[in-house]
Amino acid sequence: MEEMTTLWGVGRRKNAVARVRILPGKGKITINKKLLDVYFLGHEGLKIRVVEPLELTKMINKFNVFVNVKGGGISGQSGAIKHGLSRALAQLDEKTKKVLRKEGFLTRDSRMVERKKPGMPKARKKFQFSKR
Repeated sequence: MEEMTTLWGVGRRKNAVARVRILPGKGKITINKKLLDVYFLGHEGLKIRVVEPLELTKMINKFNVFVNVKGGGISGQSGAIKHGLSRALAQLDEKTKKVLRKEGFLTRDSRMVERKKPGMPKARKKFQFSKR
């Protein structure tokens, strides 16, 4: 690995957009100027989701990660961070990119909330049918 400066990656999921910056460091993850544990307090699964790309590429303690995320909810934000982090790591070398691609971390999850339809309480739920 040659002398590296900053690597950027933009990740998206639902309505969340995450701008991820990675620098060589000790493994500190900062999200919106808060530490990972503080930002996702009480959401262990979301914390695990965020660090998945680092664990997969065995770079958990090699980079400091700085994230600016906005939009969507907490779940969408964690998915956006994962996507952005994967994109940033993919810029390192071709081998890392292949590993991340194989696990599907570089693919944008395009699933969105279905819109509410008129005459229905929700997108697919219907009011109780009465024949008489």
